[in-house]
Amino acid sequence: MSLMIILIPVVILLFLFLLIGFLISKGSTTFEEKRSAGMIRVVYYYLILFMTLMMTIGGSVAAFMAIADIVSPSTYYQTYSDYKEMKLANKTKYDESGKPISVPEIDEDELLAEYNTVVAQEKERNREMAWNSLIKSFGWIIIPLPVFIFYQRKVRRNE
Repeated sequence: MSLMIILIPVVILLFLFLLIGFLISKGSTTFEEKRSAGMIRVVYYYLILFMTLMMTIGGSVAAFMAIADIVSPSTYYQTYSDYKEMKLANKTKYDESGKPISVPEIDEDELLAEYNTVVAQEKERNREMAWNSLIKSFGWIIIPLPVFIFYQRKVRRNE
């Protein structure tokens, strides 16, 4: 979601730069205006190249980080003893003054199996989030790359 918050303004800015470039290239008539517009156009082309290159590099870095999370997901930080204490605290009944009335007995094997299930689910959830992040990162590579290639060819033709 945060990637979309960043992506939308960048795409809008890219569209505005494209629109401005189109308007600049169509409006000049005299030699001096054409020369000035040509200089502005070159600066505009390099600005577009810089923006799209930065977007592609950022997407590549994000994709690399997502692949690293898929290969080696972050670990589950709660220890078994903390998990056991939490389960005991949740099942313990207290009186009005806050003193424990009854502390239930917990089967160690069942609790350990439950803990291992929670750890496995957390790792799987982290992997799914990493795959989601990888797909979003490819958007940062695939969307600006054709624009970069198009303007790079325009710059080479103008030189």
